[in-house]
Amino acid sequence: MPFQGDPSGRLLLPVVLAAYVLYGFDANVVNVAIPDLQRRLGAGPAALELVVGGYVFTYAAGVVTGGRLGDLFGHRRLFLAGVTGFAAASLLCGLAQGPVGLVAARMAQGLTAAAMVPQILALVTSSFTDAERSRALAWYGVAGAVSGVGGQVLGGLLLDADVFGLGWRAVFLATAAVGVAVVAMAARVLPRAERRTAAGLELDVPGAAWISGGLGLALLPLVIGRDTGWPLWGWLLLAAAVPTLAAAVHWERSVARGGGQPLVDPALFRGPTFATGLAVNAAFMASFSSCLFVLSLLLQAGLGLGPLAAGLAFAPMGLLAIGSSFLGRRLVARLGPAVLLAGCAVTALSFLILAVALHTHPAGLSPAWLVVGTAGIGAGNGLILPSLVGTPLADVPRERSGVAAGVLTTTQQFASVTGVAVLGAVFFARLGTHPDRGAHIRAAESAFWLDLALVVVMTALVARLAWLDPARRRGRSTAAPSARVEV
Repeated sequence: MPFQGDPSGRLLLPVVLAAYVLYGFDANVVNVAIPDLQRRLGAGPAALELVVGGYVFTYAAGVVTGGRLGDLFGHRRLFLAGVTGFAAASLLCGLAQGPVGLVAARMAQGLTAAAMVPQILALVTSSFTDAERSRALAWYGVAGAVSGVGGQVLGGLLLDADVFGLGWRAVFLATAAVGVAVVAMAARVLPRAERRTAAGLELDVPGAAWISGGLGLALLPLVIGRDTGWPLWGWLLLAAAVPTLAAAVHWERSVARGGGQPLVDPALFRGPTFATGLAVNAAFMASFSSCLFVLSLLLQAGLGLGPLAAGLAFAPMGLLAIGSSFLGRRLVARLGPAVLLAGCAVTALSFLILAVALHTHPAGLSPAWLVVGTAGIGAGNGLILPSLVGTPLADVPRERSGVAAGVLTTTQQFASVTGVAVLGAVFFARLGTHPDRGAHIRAAESAFWLDLALVVVMTALVARLAWLDPARRRGRSTAAPSARVEV
């Protein structure tokens, strides 16, 4: 066990979190690389959308199955395979000679990430003691903040430096190099485990097909629908996703009633902590992802900033998110749910500041106002992040940690895509056909009011989690030490 006398075990957390940062970095860096891709690769609008969306699509459609495969064959084995594949796919991205090759490599990146990412949470929840796990999950939240904003900032720096004249290729080649280093370290420090099939687990192939198919039907139009003008086939796919996912739920319940091993055990959702924790994660990801998307458009297309300046504009958000995450990790152990409620309040106030600033400065907005608002969002989110991931996983049995992590990451990714699709649609509807600086500001204002509404919903859900807290029900202070990750 890591942190229990094995010196090499102390490297487990930084190694697996390095892989998580790689995943998040590559998910975000393409936002600042799009202009360079257009210029140097000759990628059109549809190809650019698939470069961004293909990664998301294959990842979200395969992550639940990836989590289950980790439960079956061992999280160490799947993690190593996933990171190796991710590094290889990143190399293919960097060497792509045309838009088709880049899109294919990006989809391969997403698929290998689906094998890699669930194992990160599963390794954390299964390899650490209860007391250590809360600290490890807090670091996981910090890594999420670093990867989310780091993709914008570091991507802008790499593109501005134009290392060896590589342009956009440098971001993918750098990912490949770091991926190789992570594989080498992980092979040395990850705990060795035997195949898990001997414990009676099996892969629910029909369930995997139903769930992946339903998610794919929903995600494809959400990812590329806006840039293709929301064609009829997109709406038909969305409509088909509903009965497909309903059939998946029916199948999983039937397998569970028959004593089999469903891909996603319905019993996971019977506990209020897991279900409500997923809802909190969904509201957070929908708000945060759509915020980054709208800000990227406003800074570059609306205010005319270059990739480096736009990336650096996110730096205060990232730095405050990291700093407040460290503070939040300590405060949650003492004060419990009040810290998350305070984080929600800070984030809500920051969105309010942004929306009011945009409303009162419809044509002459200074980027300084955006920095103040986004820095506040970073500070508020940092207080939330340490417990965001640990909450739904707190009461999950260790033997189901992989699939539970897959469900969590699928929920996060689906919420992220949906948030960007819905708020992006609102943004572009307000933008009009002849957008100028003022139109971008008005469109961003509308999106930020909706982000504020999502944060209000998240606050209500966090309040419900506080009420469900076992320590509270037993009349004890939530500041008391607890074996579970507190919310």
